[in-house]
Amino acid sequence: MAISYMTEDGYKKLKEDINTLETVDRPAISKQIAEARDKGDLSENAEYDAAKEAQGLLEARIAQMKNLLANARLINEDAIGTDVVQILNKVTIRNTKNNQQMTYTIVAESEANLKENKMAVSTPIAQGLMGKKVGDVAEIKVPSGVMSFEIMNISL
Repeated sequence: MAISYMTEDGYKKLKEDINTLETVDRPAISKQIAEARDKGDLSENAEYDAAKEAQGLLEARIAQMKNLLANARLINEDAIGTDVVQILNKVTIRNTKNNQQMTYTIVAESEANLKENKMAVSTPIAQGLMGKKVGDVAEIKVPSGVMSFEIMNISL
């Protein structure tokens, strides 16, 4: 698996999520399997089949998250500057067509969440903004065509 970059907060959250899955969700599913097993014939027991499937999905998710954690590299937030757009910067951009302003924090893929205005570094818009300075206009190719964004501010 490829190396994934994340902040210290993202790393801690991932560890907490794994811990919750292992200490809360795993025992709950084991209990469901035991209850379904106690009901008798397993060959025609839909509850048992559903619980076993849920267990398989949970174990796969735990394994995937542990693999992500094992390949994580923490980003040194002290080394991040604001002269050009880079990962962990909060960037205010203005759409040159409709003058709408938006502010996004550029983060690693594992921490992206548009509800919190956190954009993954691998998205076309983030890629188009990388390395640009305040005042630069970025012409970014997106699935719907080409969009122009003026960089208004770069901060931490």
